[in-house]
Amino acid sequence: MILVTGATGYVGSNVVKKLAANNLAVRCLEHKSKIKTAKESFCIEVVEADIRDKLSLAVACNGIEVVVHLVAIIRETKEANFDDINVMGVRNMVNAAKENGVKHFIHISALGACDNPRFKYAYSKWLGEQEVINSGLDYTIIRPSVVFGPGGFGFIDRMLQAINMTPGIVAVPGDGRARFQPIYVKDVAECVLRIIKQPENYKGKVIEIGGPEHLTYELMLDTLMNTIGIKKAKIHVPIPLVYIGALVMQNIMSDPPVTTIELAQLKLDNITDLKAVEREFGFKPIKYAEGIEYVKQKVNKS
Repeated sequence: MILVTGATGYVGSNVVKKLAANNLAVRCLEHKSKIKTAKESFCIEVVEADIRDKLSLAVACNGIEVVVHLVAIIRETKEANFDDINVMGVRNMVNAAKENGVKHFIHISALGACDNPRFKYAYSKWLGEQEVINSGLDYTIIRPSVVFGPGGFGFIDRMLQAINMTPGIVAVPGDGRARFQPIYVKDVAECVLRIIKQPENYKGKVIEIGGPEHLTYELMLDTLMNTIGIKKAKIHVPIPLVYIGALVMQNIMSDPPVTTIELAQLKLDNITDLKAVEREFGFKPIKYAEGIEYVKQKVNKS
């Protein structure tokens, strides 16, 4: 039995579907606010739990052999901060797994996770990794670059926000040369499946994954605009000015296109070996331009 946390999330929903399609026994862990959605989306077992509630996690882990831990936040809110979810939440999940004799703990982290408190999000992801590594459990940690594809709200949707924010122009943060290695969400799910099927090949590893291309932010933006047929002038805005704008937006908007914490992350290239997925998992991930075709339908519907 495999427990997937954050099953209705962007990556989580794709992981659940992939595992179920391969006839694996899956139990979904979800917060009470999403339990109805989970039950309607998946014809499999769903349990209600909160990553901050140790007792509910112990119940959820009963009879589980493999945990795929996906619960995390990329933005802090009044209800949840990085330490609560990305660090202490991982600790709680690890302890519940240990108490229930879980044989393999698969943790989805993030490319760029680092031991540097200046990068608040990346640091929280690194601290979460340390909880897993020092747990005594057999583990595998996956660090994906930015994930894209249908079925969720992610990096591409933030770029669409930026494109639609001002008429006639698109603001590009800084020189636009921050590098990414976007990976298709279904390819991430395939990596998880292969780890579960051949655990002996992956236990004790921290694996960085990304798509088959290193792309700058500006090139990703250009490709997205070409895909949806939008032509706008681009204006490069110095990072200090973007920072001020982000500071204002996050104070007046509930969901701004960028936050100051995310801007700080642009100082870190979000890339790894171009053949990482092929080397570790034996298949070629889809290219960015091919994978964002779904955006056309999304834009047309809106």
